Amino acid sequence: MVWGEKMSKLAIPKHICLKEFMTEEDAILRDATRGFVDGVIMPIRQQVDTDEREHKLIEQIMKQVLADFGAQRMMFPEKYGGLDITSFQSFYWAIEELARGDSGMCVATLCTDWIFAPIVFEPYRREDLLEEFAKIFCGKEHHFGCFAMTEPQGGCDIENIETMKGRTIKTTATLEGDEWIINGEKQWPTNSGIASLYLTVCTTDPDLGEEGIALIYVPAPTKGLDFEDFEVKAGMAADRNCTIHFDNVRVPKRYRVAGPGDDANLLREMIVVGNIGSAGISIGPAQNTFEIVTKYASERVVAGKPIKEHSVNAGILADMAIAIETARTYALSVARMFDHPEIYGPRWSSEMIAKSRIAKVYAADVGVRVTDEAQRLMGSNGYSRPYDVEKHWRDVKITQQWLGGSILGRLDIARYYCKLRTI
Repeated sequence: MVWGEKMSKLAIPKHICLKEFMTEEDAILRDATRGFVDGVIMPIRQQVDTDEREHKLIEQIMKQVLADFGAQRMMFPEKYGGLDITSFQSFYWAIEELARGDSGMCVATLCTDWIFAPIVFEPYRREDLLEEFAKIFCGKEHHFGCFAMTEPQGGCDIENIETMKGRTIKTTATLEGDEWIINGEKQWPTNSGIASLYLTVCTTDPDLGEEGIALIYVPAPTKGLDFEDFEVKAGMAADRNCTIHFDNVRVPKRYRVAGPGDDANLLREMIVVGNIGSAGISIGPAQNTFEIVTKYASERVVAGKPIKEHSVNAGILADMAIAIETARTYALSVARMFDHPEIYGPRWSSEMIAKSRIAKVYAADVGVRVTDEAQRLMGSNGYSRPYDVEKHWRDVKITQQWLGGSILGRLDIARYYCKLRTI
């Protein structure tokens, strides 16, 4: 079953009642994803962390997610073999459901789709590149995509586009005839070392600031494109990261997405997309944790009654529900704004950056808090692997750290709402 095929309606979970945020097609997409997660990912979830080094099991499941289930061709037009799903409101439901099963697999999937956002949405849509890349991603074999942005020497400098404006980008792109020559280094991007296509953030001249920002696709393998060993992390085993080296990498001139100034807009748009996606990646584990701890609290008896019937514990569970529902509702409202620039303005505006930062920062904090509180309620059982809460707890923590981290996220929010001028 792929996302593009209609399937019989499953019972809609109680936590999803936001009809104003869900079309019939969204419900089908959500239900199909939940069915896939419950049937394919949940039975093997506890084996994922032990497969971090070899990735044999993870690779098998990711093939089902990307190729068999159709995730990698989600944004491509139907005429090229894609599913033509470009509504981020629709995307959100699939993101949360996939992250509910395994957030690392969700990240690897979302980042594959993420790299096509700049050439799908108007006014920078590139039919020529969509047609070309569809030959890779709309086939029967699974392929990963990678957005290569962060650099080792700058930390969150590139994500801090409102202040840095591209001046600290070290990865350079020099035009020679009909080719870009790329030199530099990237660190921590998802799917690095295993991707078939890298959307790379470069500069043609750091002194030009935003006018020098260039987004350029680099296919793999390409001469001069090399990788270091994979990072070993606390969680997110299915999300592979390694340092990338670009040594005189040559790609066609047409692989640059847009041009001076326009690529800066698209980098902002990519950050907005990443923020909204991160919200879903955070809320999914929180939702599943809430399901687990509620079941536990219904069955665990203390002082003659289930622990959820003790008022102190009921209050903790209520706070979890409040946090999850408010985070989900706000993330969906920002996704709706993204889908309707004709009403809310450009997708790369400072307002969209700030609002998407709220969605990401709040949801990431919710994910960490809910998984932590669940362990408090479950005691040692919450810390043991058979219950899966500790897995979500380890996995979801990184959502606070990426895309510049929670501190830069809050800074972008304050810049817009408080009109900061000095930072």
